[in-house]
Amino acid sequence: MFAQHFPVLPIILPLIAAPLCILVGRSQLAWILATIVSGLSFFVSIDLLMTTIQQGVISYAVGGWEPPWGIEVRIDAASAMVLSVVTGISTLVLVYAKESIAKEIAESQHTLFYTAHLLCLAGLSGILSTGDAFNLFVFLEISSLATYTLVSLASDKRCLTAAFRYLVMGTIGATFILIGVGMMYMKTGTLNMVDLAAKIAEFDSNRTLNTGLAFILVGVSIKLALFPLHMWLPPAYTHAPSAVSAFLASTATKVAVYVMVRFIFTIYGAEFVFYAMSMDTILVVLAIVAIFKCSFMATVQSNVKTVLAYSSVAQIGYMILGISLVSSVGLMAGLLHIFNHALMKGALFMAVGAVLLRTGSVDIKAFHGLGKQMPLTMAAFTIAGLSIIGVPLTVGFVSKWYLVTAALEQQHWVIAFLVLMGSLLAIVYIGRILEAAYFRKPSELTEGKTIKEAPMLMLIPMWILVLANVYFGIDTSLSVTAADSAAQWLTQTATGKGE
Repeated sequence: MFAQHFPVLPIILPLIAAPLCILVGRSQLAWILATIVSGLSFFVSIDLLMTTIQQGVISYAVGGWEPPWGIEVRIDAASAMVLSVVTGISTLVLVYAKESIAKEIAESQHTLFYTAHLLCLAGLSGILSTGDAFNLFVFLEISSLATYTLVSLASDKRCLTAAFRYLVMGTIGATFILIGVGMMYMKTGTLNMVDLAAKIAEFDSNRTLNTGLAFILVGVSIKLALFPLHMWLPPAYTHAPSAVSAFLASTATKVAVYVMVRFIFTIYGAEFVFYAMSMDTILVVLAIVAIFKCSFMATVQSNVKTVLAYSSVAQIGYMILGISLVSSVGLMAGLLHIFNHALMKGALFMAVGAVLLRTGSVDIKAFHGLGKQMPLTMAAFTIAGLSIIGVPLTVGFVSKWYLVTAALEQQHWVIAFLVLMGSLLAIVYIGRILEAAYFRKPSELTEGKTIKEAPMLMLIPMWILVLANVYFGIDTSLSVTAADSAAQWLTQTATGKGE
């Protein structure tokens, strides 16, 4: 009986627990509460993923009011897959955060951190679960406002400028999305996504709906940091606390990618968006430019968090490239990379946060000689870095394999070649850091200091992600099955067969 309410629990649990973190007052109790709630949300998400793979879409009518009149929580294979990633990463980051925020956030603000983290989790879960276009905007704003707070909590005052830039760009993106949703409502008279899809399908072409789509795609592109609308992301990831960087890099932009997929495939229809509106060409070009431009920018940075931030924008390019190939395999590759990139980038940012804790810096000079001084941390960074490059037996290789396969399937030889060339740039920016750690003597930043290995509470979640990088790079049955199930459902829905 209780299991029927599972679809709404990933939203309700963190939403209720967030103010409780403030009320309990003590950092230790807030950490325990937040971690337990996030862990429960993860287990519920896994159950929802298994159910959707086996049984299809789950619909939950909030308050017993049936859609389209009532608010609907709607879980499909794609949303359940991303939801599992978000809640899983959230739980690991919260375990990691106890030691990490001790140095990077003032103690008086620790409970605020856990509150904002849970609100962000509730917002992201709501985006992935809602079947209502306006509520998607509401949850987007809940997660965004919490994110601006999280970025601004670092002791480094540059985080305030980064958070303000993020706020301005995020507000512009949200406004575009709201205008787009308003235009859809004006023409169809409904906000339920299934109902929207049915009514939009009745129009061959409509200027209001086309304009609404344009507003939504631009707004979502800002939120997911698609080149050239990405300039808010590097400073936000660089100056945010390390636990926040690890969480956001692994989840926030990936949820925004899912929002784009949802509007394209389940509401407007892939055929209309990609062929009638020619968005496939536009997105392919922007994705490829993002891969090369931002990978190059990553190679010339001295701050390792900035390196990983530009790398994230490049990796988003791979996701969008897979989606814009307009095939089941391409969409599967894009969705699979959402999962795989969360494992890679979460581990990398956690490793960098451990270095910051022990050395007080994330400049590449602080990494000189750390291969011997922090062997477990740098081993984790190395394996996750090899995954970003796409070395076999890692999840990065699996993502790029399917992406190249999708390109070759459609005879796009140039795109397949460019995907492989992008990996060469990843070798450069990851290689620079590994060379500093293993082949350089300690620099003036660390020379003469006794550098200890990272605390166990930071190493455990870091290595869980590292081992997952390897495990899911060898045994792809679960991740590929989930991504393929999601892609099949989305492509069938886009052609009118999925409902």
